[in-house]
Formats: sequence, structure tokens, C-alpha cells
Amino acid sequence: MFLAGLSLPMITIFLLASVIAIILSRGHLSHRLRVFARGAGRDTLLLMIWIFILAGAFANSAKEMGSIADMVNLTLAIVPSSAILAGLFLGATVISLSIGTSVGTIVAMMPIAVGIAQQLEESVPFVAAIIIGGAFFGDNLSFISDTTICATQSQGCKMSDKFRTNIRIALPAAILVFIFYVFIGKDLNSPAVVGEINFWKVMPYLVVLITAIAGINVLVVLVVGILLTGIVGMINGDYTILSWSDAMGAGVVGMGELIIITMLAGGLLEVIRANGGIKIIMDKVLRHVHSQRSAELSIAAMVSAVDMLTSNNTVAIITVAGLAKDISIRYHLDNRRVASILDTFSCIMQGIIPYGAQLLMGAALAGIASVDIIPYLYYPYVLALFAIGNILFRKKKT
Repeated sequence: MFLAGLSLPMITIFLLASVIAIILSRGHLSHRLRVFARGAGRDTLLLMIWIFILAGAFANSAKEMGSIADMVNLTLAIVPSSAILAGLFLGATVISLSIGTSVGTIVAMMPIAVGIAQQLEESVPFVAAIIIGGAFFGDNLSFISDTTICATQSQGCKMSDKFRTNIRIALPAAILVFIFYVFIGKDLNSPAVVGEINFWKVMPYLVVLITAIAGINVLVVLVVGILLTGIVGMINGDYTILSWSDAMGAGVVGMGELIIITMLAGGLLEVIRANGGIKIIMDKVLRHVHSQRSAELSIAAMVSAVDMLTSNNTVAIITVAGLAKDISIRYHLDNRRVASILDTFSCIMQGIIPYGAQLLMGAALAGIASVDIIPYLYYPYVLALFAIGNILFRKKKT
């Protein structure tokens, strides 16, 4: 991603990188294009695109009828402005821990957080990073997160054991970041006049938050939210059938660049994988394994590198899990720690790459570039320090 330093649009960077990867890869041109298409059309990737489409339709239809503005006003009326930053982080951690998905948390909370940032004249990338950081807390720890399930099943340990091992790293990091947000937000002041609140217009967002916390599939949550914006909007006279359709259509169009980047990234990374890029990384890392500590560091490095290449933390865990199990047996590692390392470091990397689904989704909903969020991702950075320190400085056990 060296082209990012030239300040080119993200879509241009991925287009150029994809063309270069296809040119440099092996085989007949038709074969290379099929490999690229296979990566761009992965089932997990297409499911993510459906979420992008529905999220765009919901966010814009809610915005056009005034739902976001009323939800922001309700939040500012209930929560003191001095506690709003810490409150947003805490809310994101609770929701993500409840539903087990960072994307679902970002979809539910980002429009509200951005509206609050604009009301308080706070940096939008900074507030967006608060939501994304909190979302990864639950992605890493939740019992129903796909990363937790893959990590524990592949290493043969109980979810509860992995949770106890994992929380000793993640909770101190989250508490430290929470205290930082309390300190940073203590001087914030709410606007002198909080606008009038129409509770009918707040309903679509409240239903989305409640159904998300209840663990309902994010696609169902978004469809319900879209239908409610239409029903409430037409009852209040904000929408006709045509204007509601126009609002949804504009929201989907607004996600167009994100969808194209996602497909380009999927194709590019499949070309890299098919040409042995992941195997080369694993081979290089394994040369430096000589002890339990270096074995754990090697697992952390491999899952991070594979996540960077696949932009999917679940896929990264699945790819590395078998080799991690072999290393853990050879060097007598605790399987609970290995599961924790796989989950934690895949979430750390996924939380900071600008082409990951979470940053792309958050940036699209916030109306900013994903690279603008990266300097403010305090929770993933602090979690990385705690996780690396836990490997380097833990007491050795037999």
C-alpha cells in the first residue's frame, strides 16, 4: 500500500494494485482473471456487500427524515456532554460484546456518533475511531463472535477458558482508554439549546439498537430499520413512497465506492494468496521460532500478516489455526493462550487496516476517508501494547 503516501483515492490505489498483481502473477491471462474474480466474489465478501447496501439505505433514509438528528438530541439530553466520549466507547463495547460483531455495532452507532460530533464541534474521525475501537472489544471477547468460535474450536479449548485468558489483556486496555476519554471529554460543552425531540422519529434507531443487542442477524436488523423509516416517515408526512425510495437509492449509491473497493481488495488478496504470498510469510516467520516466547510471537505475527493480506480476521484465524496448533504442540504452549493470541492479534490488525470492512464501513457512514480515522484508533494500539507485553514479560510456566 505504498501508493497511499501519494494521497491517491483508495479506489485508485486498489485498482492500480489489482492490475499490477494480475500482470505479475503466473499462468494464462484468463486463469489470472478467474482467480481475481473468485476472490472478488467470495461468499463472505458478498454477504458483507449486502450489509453495506442495506446500511446505506437505512442510514440515508433515517437521515433524510430526521431520525439521526432526533437521536442525537435525545442522547445529548440524557448524557452529560462531559461524559459523552467515554459513553460512546462504553456503549460500543457493550453492544459489540452482546452481538459479537464489530460491523453490526458500527452500523448501529456510527451515524449517532457522527451527529453528536457535529453538534459538539468535535473531530468526526476522532469520534468515529471511538466507535470502531469499542466495536473490536466485543469482536475479540464475545462468546458469539465468529473469531472466538474459530479460535477456540481450532485449538481445542473452552470458550470460557479463552475468555478468562483474553480478558486479562483486553479489559485493562479498555479501562485505560475509557479513562483517557473521560479525561479528554471533561471540558466538552453541550449546545445551549438541544433541539426538539420527535420520539416517533427516534423509534427506527431505538429498534435497530435493541434488536442488535438482542443478537438478531444484522441483515434482519437493517431491513426492519429501513421499513420503520418508511412507515414513520409516511405517517409524519416526511416521505411519500417515491421520496422514500429516492432516499434509499441515494444511500445505496453513496456506498458504491466502498463496494467497489471491497471487491477489488478481495480479488487482489486472492491473487496474492494463489501465488503463494501467505506461505512465504509463514515460512519466513517460522525460521525465528526457538522457544515458547518466540513461538507465541510467531503465531501473533502470522495471524496479523495474514489478516493484513486477507482483510478478514476470521479468515486469518482459519488460515493460521492448523499451523498454530502444530507449533503449540511442539513447544508445549497453553491452548487457551494460543486461542487468545489468534483472536486478539487478528482483531488488532483488522482494526487498523484502512481497507478492512470495519474502517471502510465506518468511514462511509461518517462521510470521511478511512485513513483519516487511523491516527485516533487508541484502543487497538493500546490493546496491541498489552498483548505484546503479555507475551514478552509473562512469567515462564512449565
